[in-house]
Amino acid sequence: MTPFELNAVHRHTFRFSQADVEAFARVTGDDNPLHLDAEFASQTPFKRPIIHGMLGASVFTKILGTQFPGHGSVYLKQTLDFLRPMFVDTDYEAVFTVVSTNPDKHIAEVSTEIKDTQTGKLTTRGVATLMYKKS
Repeated sequence: MTPFELNAVHRHTFRFSQADVEAFARVTGDDNPLHLDAEFASQTPFKRPIIHGMLGASVFTKILGTQFPGHGSVYLKQTLDFLRPMFVDTDYEAVFTVVSTNPDKHIAEVSTEIKDTQTGKLTTRGVATLMYKKS
């Protein structure tokens, strides 16, 4: 028996602040002014700073490693498509859907999506492959 069933869905709402973006830039060294400089970003098609795509997608590891399925799970692979920019102080919902499981190997594939809660538009999507803890 798996700790989560085929087609099981988990949802998580979140947001990032500019301080989060600045901390991510310090940790990763990605100091692209598109993320950090409002004046620079105002001259781009986005008109304001955008969140690093990998910062937005970091919610996937948070949830898969701590909540769904949780502690003991191991990330094996993650695909990502960055479809739309994400912005600070905006509410997002991450949606996780179990798309396949291999109970013998304790491996599952989970659809990972981020949606802007106000517009309902998808910003990021992918598929995570993980090994989950034996129950």
